[in-house]
Amino acid sequence: MLKWFKASEAAQVGTALADDVMLQSPLGSLARDKGKNPGVQERELQKFLQKFLQRVDRDARPLQLNFLRRAKLANSFKWRLLEKGIEKELVDELTQALVLRLTTQPAGTTQAIQPDVVPTQRNLPRTVEALLAKGNEYMAKGANDEAMGCYQQVVNLDPRHAVARNNLGATFSEQGRYREAEEQFRRAIGIRESYPDPHSNLGAVLMWLGRYDESETQLRRALKLKPSLLGAQLNLGTTLFLLGRLRDARESFEKAARLAPGDARPLAGLGQIAGSEGRLVEAETLFQRALNIDPRLPTAWSGLTASRRMTTADSAWFKRAEEIADSGFTPVEEATMRYAIGKYYDDVGDFARAFRSYQRGNELEKKRTQPYDRAERTRFVDDLLTLYTPEVLARAPAGSSDSARPVFVVGMPRSGTSLVEQIIASHPAAHGAGEIAFWNRAVRMHENVLRKGLPDESLCRQLAAEYLRVLAGHSEQALRVVDKAPVNCDYLGLIHYVFPNARLIYMRRDPIDTCLSCYFQQFSAAINFTMDLADLAHYYRVHERLVAHWRSVLPSEVFLDVPYAELVADQESWSRKIVDFIRLPWDARCLEFHKTERTVTTASVWQVRQKIYSSSVGRWRNYQKFIGPLLSLSHADS
Repeated sequence: MLKWFKASEAAQVGTALADDVMLQSPLGSLARDKGKNPGVQERELQKFLQKFLQRVDRDARPLQLNFLRRAKLANSFKWRLLEKGIEKELVDELTQALVLRLTTQPAGTTQAIQPDVVPTQRNLPRTVEALLAKGNEYMAKGANDEAMGCYQQVVNLDPRHAVARNNLGATFSEQGRYREAEEQFRRAIGIRESYPDPHSNLGAVLMWLGRYDESETQLRRALKLKPSLLGAQLNLGTTLFLLGRLRDARESFEKAARLAPGDARPLAGLGQIAGSEGRLVEAETLFQRALNIDPRLPTAWSGLTASRRMTTADSAWFKRAEEIADSGFTPVEEATMRYAIGKYYDDVGDFARAFRSYQRGNELEKKRTQPYDRAERTRFVDDLLTLYTPEVLARAPAGSSDSARPVFVVGMPRSGTSLVEQIIASHPAAHGAGEIAFWNRAVRMHENVLRKGLPDESLCRQLAAEYLRVLAGHSEQALRVVDKAPVNCDYLGLIHYVFPNARLIYMRRDPIDTCLSCYFQQFSAAINFTMDLADLAHYYRVHERLVAHWRSVLPSEVFLDVPYAELVADQESWSRKIVDFIRLPWDARCLEFHKTERTVTTASVWQVRQKIYSSSVGRWRNYQKFIGPLLSLSHADS
């Protein structure tokens, strides 16, 4: 019993302690009679606290729990009492007493409590500050679990401690527990609205989750409260970049550069913008300048590999990158380095080393991301198949829009959607808007309605009007505006219901090539199925079933399959089909898509600047011996 317990075992002790307290104490009567006779109540409470703490000394104190396990014990104790219906105020007081006893009393102590003093009130401020300082010390050392234990104990002692809530959220974020991090940051904001750090941290988490509009809101609030907050300014730049608002992103990175003139990160951000606008030489120069300042900056290494094809002439340089990656990074920083190193080895044809680098990057990402839920994904697709029947999609509902402006290019990530968007955007009457998050956000906002049924006339009209305003924000003149968010594949039934005249283009690429390319890309935490080959295989099979459904229930005149391999082999023929499908006259500039100057913020920033090439067709064969879970997928375009 004197060994360090696992966290789960500590939680069991906390639950058992709560059950024991419920059986052998007057908690129910204390809660019911509160306020009837304050003097008697206080004496009864003190007697109960004395017996309770003696029980803690006997049953819990000898376990010699560390910070994290003490926090687990206290949490399970607290929630068990709340489940039993004990008043929250009393539960908080008991939890405070428990944490203080475990924290400040030596093992085996049975010192009685003075009847006229509640120990939690006497010792609380000193203990809270000591725990907070200890947690900060652990965080500085990278001891995340120990820091989490300290902060959890602080919020058990003082649930309205905004700094501890914020710091606890930071430890959750470091572990990829983003939903829990989001909750703690929001609670910190609720406690102290004027505290800028949780706004900034919440913005960072929302950005990593791919919720860019919400991220921007929180980061701007943080900067309004504290304009000198460098992390918020940098994250705002990245968020705006991912939203495709490059002018605003450039302004944020330039502000960050003024805040910290010797910091390399704003230069890396400006390099990303230059690359996305097709100024690849300038982008490489900016990344090199950033690395001259900070040779350990992962985003600069990653940006450099994305801006051009690497060659063996870079071998000595990337040997240095490997040395840096091995020198001690946070998991997310090391992951970024591993993806960059993998890209180098893939470019030079060292496929074994490339796969090992990508595998390491994905293993690091998986540790800090919520696991992909195969059962939930299957249920989600089953619901879509049940809801969007041929009968439902055969009629134009009241409130739908007859606009033909929207063009949706969808498919699996890395299936060629950026290439098709670039071809269409090269037409003078069309505009490529990149990946618009509208439909994903709309479904989340109206989930209670849209997961159970179709939008009524009012909601249908609202969605149409809002989306057309979004498109106008990208281009007011273009006859066609392309939205190439791959996630829209999930929402084609809803999209057709709202825009029955919109054209839907589905990119079909070899499933193994597609999944392998996903595995080689560092996506946001929202795309968590890409970090494991078996998860990728499952996601693809379910995706294939969903697309087969859309293909069968949507009118043939609005749905076009484009096979990636055939597009690469016969560029002009398929480019003409695509342009004709979206009802525009042919324009030869669509064949010179690589010369089109426009913003591209996806991982295809380099590829779309090149003439069409076929080296990505059948690429999976280079990695055949490493990708067992993917080999059961069909090799042909599905």
